[in-house]
Amino acid sequence: MAYETAMTPDGTRSEEDERRRRSAALRKAGRVLSRPSSVVPLGERLTALAADAGSVYDLDTPADIYGDGVVAELERRVAALLGFPAAAFFPTGTMAQQVAMRCWAGRTGNSTVALHPLAHPEVHERGAFGALSGLRTVHPTTAPRLPTAGEVRDFDEPFGTLMLELPLRDAGFVLPDWDQLTAVVGAARERDAVVHFDGARLWECAPHFGRGLAEIAGLADSVYVSFYKSLDGMSGAVLAGPSSLIDEARTWRHRYGGQVYQQYPAALSALLGIERELPRLASYVAHAKVVATAMAEGFRAAGVPWFRVGPEVPHTHQFQVWLPYGADALSEAAVAQAEETGVGLFHRFHPAPGGGAPGVSFTEVTVAGPALDWTAQDVVEAVAEFVRRAG
Repeated sequence: MAYETAMTPDGTRSEEDERRRRSAALRKAGRVLSRPSSVVPLGERLTALAADAGSVYDLDTPADIYGDGVVAELERRVAALLGFPAAAFFPTGTMAQQVAMRCWAGRTGNSTVALHPLAHPEVHERGAFGALSGLRTVHPTTAPRLPTAGEVRDFDEPFGTLMLELPLRDAGFVLPDWDQLTAVVGAARERDAVVHFDGARLWECAPHFGRGLAEIAGLADSVYVSFYKSLDGMSGAVLAGPSSLIDEARTWRHRYGGQVYQQYPAALSALLGIERELPRLASYVAHAKVVATAMAEGFRAAGVPWFRVGPEVPHTHQFQVWLPYGADALSEAAVAQAEETGVGLFHRFHPAPGGGAPGVSFTEVTVAGPALDWTAQDVVEAVAEFVRRAG
């Protein structure tokens, strides 16, 4: 049954009602490409965590207090996975990276951070670098990709830290190849800059690079990783790096209000994600290529006048889909398809950023466990039904 809600006086639903309706549709749909944990009822998540957490940590031990116990175990586990001597847990990635950049600025004597204008701190954090830590940001490139070695080497002003978001989400979850990445890092070193990886989605980069996590992370001086994006954890992040940096980061974490009394639900869910989801990510990345190719085929067969699936061959298990229709109409088609057919192909669509392309909208597609039994033909047929509804 479709989610029911009252209309506002102008005949529209509130944003909260739309979110609840979309969550209900995705939760009940029999076939989805991914089922984000945000659509799972709270009681189910808590019950599952209580039932499963004992497989990754001794639940007879005391709960954590200010970062010991299970939180410290998570820090040790992630530091080992990434090949660093130390790591610190943070309640959010925004805080972790703010602290990392502040610490590196003090060590390099340069408060300028070079990063992409589409990087998370520039787009999604309300100017936190400058507002909280007095940091300044510069952009070696504005192209929808990470900077090249030449762009970093020839940039016309000094910077203390080069931040590379792997993958660059807002450009379509794009990655350089391994040789390009090592060259960019080398160019930063030539300028005596340190390198920090915004690795919120680093976990799924290994198949693209053909390298293990420790080898990838080892290119950088510090790395941040998230637990709720690809590993299906509840929340939280880790900053990994040299022991002296992490010691200083813990001090700033306390000053920024991140020294939380107890965090065991987040830590346990992160450990479960490392145990269960991390080994599966390579299969998701491989199947994303099948899904993306089939979507393009489906849009062509349905006669869509213009579309873009990007990257054409996904670099990770996520990619973007752009269509020449309004975001509201596409979002409605997506949720109605899930409600009425039990097939949740897409989630929410958004207008093109900056209003630069009226009537063009995009969505992000995540290929996860539920997608693995979809064939290419299943995707083509689902696209045809979606286009018919969006029509």
